[in-house]
Amino acid sequence: MRKDGRKYDELRPVRITTDFVKFAEGSVLIEWGDTKVLCCASVEPRVPPHVQPGHGWVTAEYSMLPRANRQRSRRDIDKLKLSGRSAEIQRLIGRSLRAAVDLAALGEYTVTVDCDVLQGDGGTRTASVTGGFVALALACERLVKEGYLDHSPIRHFVAGVSAGIVDDTAVLDLPYGEDSRAQVDLNCVMNELDEIIEIQGTGEGRAFTVAEQRDLVALCAKGCRELIAKQREILENILR
Repeated sequence: MRKDGRKYDELRPVRITTDFVKFAEGSVLIEWGDTKVLCCASVEPRVPPHVQPGHGWVTAEYSMLPRANRQRSRRDIDKLKLSGRSAEIQRLIGRSLRAAVDLAALGEYTVTVDCDVLQGDGGTRTASVTGGFVALALACERLVKEGYLDHSPIRHFVAGVSAGIVDDTAVLDLPYGEDSRAQVDLNCVMNELDEIIEIQGTGEGRAFTVAEQRDLVALCAKGCRELIAKQREILENILR
């Protein structure tokens, strides 16, 4: 048992509230333990110059509000550019969400998913991917309902979760108290086929073995399956 009473392979409670803001084409508030992230998907009828003609684009932006953490952080705009951490995370989110979409079926639209961390207690990037996917799916469905697309370009469900080694034990879904002292930290993004889209593993306190990596990925696969089941239930209830 862990400090919060969970088993080693158990997720924190996850709640996803859809249509959290009025104007975005798709929006959710994802509450994951004490982590809270607002994900808003916005659609524009244009694409960046590098995109193949007839294809769409999905991208993401990520930021933490100044008091999302235990101490106030400066806004990225104060530093005239994104922090290295925010830039790396938003690239991860963008890559993960593009893996969910058939860009040819999206047509020449850009969907930007803004992920703003209201409160951070570990797992903000994976919460952004998981909640951002639901916001993205809602925005794509709105394009269908309003007659801009014949069908939704969503081809895969996508979710992300963390795992790590704490006190030489592999555990799923680390809150800040565990993450801050983890010997190994791993983030994994997967689809509903148990295929890996992105994996980030770091030996924070020590190196880790291939066998330990397999154990961590297996934990993440279990977590992603549970998260995707939750995503599917939410979207089916809304879109049916």
